[in-house]
Amino acid sequence: MHGRISHVIGFDDAPFERTHRGDVLLVGSVYAGARLEGVLSGKVRRDGRNATRTIVSLVSRSRFRRHTQAILLQGIAFGGFNVVDLSALHAALGIPVVVVARKQPDFNSIRRALLYRVPGGRRKWALIERLGPMEPVAGVYVQRAGLSLEGTGELIRRFAIHGALPEPLRTAHLVAGGIAAGESRHRA
Repeated sequence: MHGRISHVIGFDDAPFERTHRGDVLLVGSVYAGARLEGVLSGKVRRDGRNATRTIVSLVSRSRFRRHTQAILLQGIAFGGFNVVDLSALHAALGIPVVVVARKQPDFNSIRRALLYRVPGGRRKWALIERLGPMEPVAGVYVQRAGLSLEGTGELIRRFAIHGALPEPLRTAHLVAGGIAAGESRHRA
């Protein structure tokens, strides 16, 4: 990808009760530079297998598709352990995809949970393992497809207006929480 990335969609899921089964709200906030341009929403199955397909569909069908230059994800999984296939998402959309986390995840705990508690956990763990460890850059940790670490750092810094987390992710988090719970409660 050449030039500066200015049009980004950030995705996060809504909070849900630990006992919840079924669908979980997924929100995408569409940004052009520092300006919120729109919001996308869909559903992912709790601990399911449709996160990648849902994101591809939401982005591909949206009026924002032509201008979208990168996708940011608040974590590698939505709706519990509905793991995104980063390589497939990057290939389907043809643009960089970056997973962002404030802290280094505990991959040993994730591995144990997937292998011993989640249906299809081996396949999901393989998707995570294939990406390798998260890399520190610009005050956060990332996994990426289609963008260099240097380019990822530039992207994070460009969109991190209020703290270390990029604004498209912060907004998606707040909107998803507000819709699901009636008001947003926790910082992104």
